[in-house]
Amino acid sequence: MPELEEILYCSLLAADQPTHVVGRIVTQARSRNASAGITGILVFDGMRFCEHIEGPAEPLRALWARLQADPRHTDLRVLHQGSVAARRYQRFEMGLAEVEFEDDLAGIAQLQGGEALQRFLALRPRFDIGG
Repeated sequence: MPELEEILYCSLLAADQPTHVVGRIVTQARSRNASAGITGILVFDGMRFCEHIEGPAEPLRALWARLQADPRHTDLRVLHQGSVAARRYQRFEMGLAEVEFEDDLAGIAQLQGGEALQRFLALRPRFDIGG
């Protein structure tokens, strides 16, 4: 079994993008991520994305390169990156959660490392997960 890695990052929806583009992003990600063995959750508050992804190192690095080149979002910032002993997301290739409180994601975006990851994981039960 390949070693798993995880990345938690935040970004902002590009100013020229409508919010309904998020559904298209998730649809495309689900099939691509499933074939690459990547799981995770994308949280969106209407302006800010916060995504926690996990999978084998090489496919995860390739995904990160695509994310950095994607013009639909800006200000990408890695909050946490590292090895993970076991998957946190078993049920889906890419879950989408929408939050009503912008402060949740804004607060996470101000943190770094393990502190950011722990805050994100603590908020997971509050996320309205679709998918």
